[in-house]
This record gives sequence, C-alpha cells and structure tokens, in this order.
Amino acid sequence: MEITLGFSPCPNDTFIFDALVHHKIDTKGLTFNVEYHDVETLNEKAFNNKLDITKLSYHAFAYAVQKYELLDAGSALGFGVGPLLITKNEELAAELKEYAGDHLPVALQDLRVGIPGKYTTANFLLGLAFPALQNKQELVFSDIEQALLDNNIDLGLIIHENRFTYQDKGLFKVVDLGDFWERTTNNPIPLGGIVVKRELPVEVKLLVNQLIKESVEYAFANPKSGIEYIRSHAQEMEDSVMYKHIDLYVNQYSIHLGADGRSAVETMFKKALSAGLIPQFHTNIFLT
Repeated sequence: MEITLGFSPCPNDTFIFDALVHHKIDTKGLTFNVEYHDVETLNEKAFNNKLDITKLSYHAFAYAVQKYELLDAGSALGFGVGPLLITKNEELAAELKEYAGDHLPVALQDLRVGIPGKYTTANFLLGLAFPALQNKQELVFSDIEQALLDNNIDLGLIIHENRFTYQDKGLFKVVDLGDFWERTTNNPIPLGGIVVKRELPVEVKLLVNQLIKESVEYAFANPKSGIEYIRSHAQEMEDSVMYKHIDLYVNQYSIHLGADGRSAVETMFKKALSAGLIPQFHTNIFLT
C-alpha cells in the first residue's frame, strides 16, 4: 500500500523519518511517497487534505482536526524549545521584555513583525505573549534574520536552527516564547505533530504510528545511520548546528506523547480557544 507522507527537510524531521523512508525497519508492506516542505506549506496541505500523513504545527492542527487525527509518535514537544522573538535594536529588546504577557503601550503596537507563517505554533505563542502586535509579515522562516538586518521588519519570530545563529549576526533576543509558555502553564511546549487522515483504515493508522515510533527508536539507537540523508537536506547548515537542532527537538515525546504530552496539547487548545486564536471544534484530537 502506498501512502503519501509530508515533513520538513529540517534535521529533526529527517532524523525521525530516515529509518522509515529508507526501509531500515520493516514497514510491513507500506511504501511512503515523501514530500518535503516548509512547515507553513505542510499546514496548508493539511487544510486541503492533500497528504495521508503529515507534519504540521499544533496551531494549524486546530484547523485540520476534522480531517486528521494526531499520532502518538513523531511529535516535537519539550522544554526550552520554543520560538524566539528577536530584533536588531538592543534598546527595543530591553524595552519589550518588560511587557511580555502584559498590555503593550500604543507606541509599540505597530511594530513590524516577521513571522514564519500565520498558522505556526510560533505565531500562536506570539499572540498569547503580545496580542497587540498585529502588524505581521509572513516570511519563510530562514529569511527572517536577513529581513531584520535589512530593516524591513522591526521584530522577527524565529524557529528551527535560527535559534543558534541569530546572535552571531548581531541580533538580540526579546523573549523566549517557549519559556513564556512554560512559566505560565508548567507544560512542555507543543510545536509540531504528525497527523494521519481519519478516513484511512484503523489498522493502517495504528501501523503507521507504530512504524514512526520504531523509526525514532532506530534513530536514537543508531544516531549516525542517517547522517548523509540528514545533511543532504540541511542545506548549508554546519554539522554542529544540525546536531543541536536534533538534540533540541527530538526527545521522549517523539517516541510517544504520553500523559504529559497529551496534557500539554490539550492545554494549548484550551488556551487558544479562550483567547479566540482558533475556531471552536468538538472532534477527538488523538488517534485511539
């Protein structure tokens, strides 16, 4: 049986899926046709029901939950893994730090913010910490640092490997939005998950979940096995940054969400609903 599978070319995703897509584990007769896209493109494909299985932002999942269920394996959750709000202006960074979670003065509300996509979890967290920042420009996540350097935006919302490179470019952190989430909820931050079409047979969905779990376990047991595959999709990323990326985003929650992971996801949706950041829905979230 052939199944379409979408995930990003980022090291955490290629690390997770290497054993699966290269048949280093027994896929039990399933063949995966892989598409590589940035997270916001994957979000859009999920909205349009284009892929059988896909990585997406947890924020975006609220808009695709009628068509997809969340797998227990493959997620990116954790502590200290959240997106960062940064700026080129050190004085502005110091000033804005004082207002995270509080009312933002009118004089600061029209700052131009580069975001990696409307439906990213990063943008959801920005909405919780600074709801008054509405002058947003959607950019490919890898272009945000340069947009700051070119003075095209005042603030940048960065994810992925940019967490490790912004300081080298003379940019300054305003707030770690993952830390903001952790302090206010005591939960790990749910960034991205793997979802499967509800219409697929139950036995196929359960098998896919098991195979992704086995793929992650294989990667942990053989961390160098997929290095060329990971490197080939990491563009010009240095190996040290690539490994930091994997270490940051792949952990026990990637093997299985567990009770803590599920609680964090449910907390996110409850907060998002109460803040008016996602539509109301009544569908069960998790694959059962």
